[in-house]
Amino acid sequence: MSVWDDLVGQEQVVEQLVAAARSARIVLAGGRTSGEEEQAAPAEAGTTGMTHAWLFTGPPGSGMSTAARAFAAALQCTSPDLDLGGIPGCGFCEGCHTALIGSHADVESVRTDVLSIGVKETRELVRSASMSPAGGRWQVIILEDSDRLTEGAANVLLKAIEEPAQRTVWLLCAPSVEDALPTIRSRCRLLVLRTPPVSAVADVLVRRDGVEPEMALFAARAAQGHIDRARRLALDPAARERRAEVLKLPLRVADLGACLAGAQALVDAATADAKQVAEEVDTRETDELRAALGAAAGVGGRMPRGTAGAMKDLEDRQKRRATRTQRDTLDRALIDLSSFYRDVLAVQFRAPGDLSNEEMRAAVERVAGESGPERTLRRIEAVLDCRRALERNVAPLLAVEAMTVALRAG
Repeated sequence: MSVWDDLVGQEQVVEQLVAAARSARIVLAGGRTSGEEEQAAPAEAGTTGMTHAWLFTGPPGSGMSTAARAFAAALQCTSPDLDLGGIPGCGFCEGCHTALIGSHADVESVRTDVLSIGVKETRELVRSASMSPAGGRWQVIILEDSDRLTEGAANVLLKAIEEPAQRTVWLLCAPSVEDALPTIRSRCRLLVLRTPPVSAVADVLVRRDGVEPEMALFAARAAQGHIDRARRLALDPAARERRAEVLKLPLRVADLGACLAGAQALVDAATADAKQVAEEVDTRETDELRAALGAAAGVGGRMPRGTAGAMKDLEDRQKRRATRTQRDTLDRALIDLSSFYRDVLAVQFRAPGDLSNEEMRAAVERVAGESGPERTLRRIEAVLDCRRALERNVAPLLAVEAMTVALRAG
């Protein structure tokens, strides 16, 4: 299985990346940098040649980070078939395998689990990028959440991209071009991924995860092309139950009390998810750090002098991660809610085709019959306003309460 098989419905992107990986072999053979390759043969390079910085954009779940990892693996591919015209990224050689599992010495993947990436972390990343590749091929840095760079961190990264180290390749991922600084995106090759077709996502769930076809189709349709979300819905009954509860909200906002109760329930569910993640991860991280710092054995063992700062840094990071987990869970719920109202709009306009929430058709038709398209559009806008408010760090309960009241008013 090649490294490109995980890219669902992205044929054009795969074609460009394969061409660039082949061009990268020419760079290695000729002893030139990626920038010199494009200067030496600009007509041939165009949008297929190798370059030192790439920006992968696309809707959530489209496979941006998957594409970046596949490209990194293809750049490290050592398959003997390459000399016979084979496609870079065989998936079986040591270079591909170690790049994909995260153990390759020259491939570093960065994904933050907190709200932002600061200057300190970015400087460490730039320092790593300045080193020569251990294997003599490419030093690849994958920054999965480049849209979470603070302004100062983005400026640090800009300097590294403006003056790239030889044999260093930056692969940045962001939801849209606008999420990257203009000065950064102007120095990157842009690749735009699309939302995978429902049928393609369902096929992947059946082939690779052993999901029943009916369940796979439901999960793919409900996830609206988000591959990871579809897999979670197909394999996790609790995720399906939480989604079903969210989709009942439009039927429960009959009065102000119900609006406030519904908002509280959404926020409580997100908080519970964050707490679950914390229980699974925080205790292990704390124990590992205590052991590394030489804490006394046993629960509550005495810490050596001078280690309080390290423990405090870990606690702060865990709190930031809990905040992000809560907001990510709320955001998923809001996406599900907006899909319900889009289905309502589709029914009101008698659009052909299946609904995203086909299993909720009776509820969708009920809401569609009680209001007109204008009210439905205002409700969709209320959901989008709530998402924007959460991005601006508005208190989650206040933002969701404002949304549920707006849903009732229509």
